[in-house]
Amino acid sequence: MKENIRKHVELLCERYPILRTVESDIVAVYQILEESYKNGGKLLVAGNGGSAADAEHIVGELMKGFKLSRKPRADFAEKLIRENAEWGAVLAENLQGALPAIALDGHLALSTAYMNDCEPLLCFAQQVNGYGKEGDVFLGISTSGNSKNVLYAAITAHAKGMKVIGLTGAKRSKLEQMSDVCIKVPQTETYMIQELHLPVYHCLCLMLEDEFFGRN
Repeated sequence: MKENIRKHVELLCERYPILRTVESDIVAVYQILEESYKNGGKLLVAGNGGSAADAEHIVGELMKGFKLSRKPRADFAEKLIRENAEWGAVLAENLQGALPAIALDGHLALSTAYMNDCEPLLCFAQQVNGYGKEGDVFLGISTSGNSKNVLYAAITAHAKGMKVIGLTGAKRSKLEQMSDVCIKVPQTETYMIQELHLPVYHCLCLMLEDEFFGRN
């Protein structure tokens, strides 16, 4: 792993020594995400309650600048200005590079329609079925690792040829068994698990940003 990418994991473990136990899993998850993005893939993220908020948070860090400004490539900026000299200049100045990611907890019209007409626990799975393609990644966030709607989505993701990442607490779980890699933060109390999830996914987002936008 490149030194500029590795430094983010090292800093994370310095700040949160308890996370040394999952350091190798964080690196493995990063490598899955890097490969997917380099091959034109995207990330689908799902969770419930506080984990739904985490899903939205992750998308926010990936779809716009986190620490870096992520200015558009010069050739794209030129195309924007050619499309419209006045407004294109505003776009070229303010648009930021994005790593495509979708949080599945939103989309209220779709979600409520599907839950009303079909099977409520399959709402995330339906969106994975609709959005997902081979080479994409599904990230399921569940403090217990046994949230049924997340598990249904994980099964669907694998059937679509996607990689599955789990983000859970320390206990053994069904999501761990279904995941290609599962980061099991070393806590068992829900709020304590969530307090460790945030620095983990911040680290992953920083690593990805450095890889894809650090040279710009």
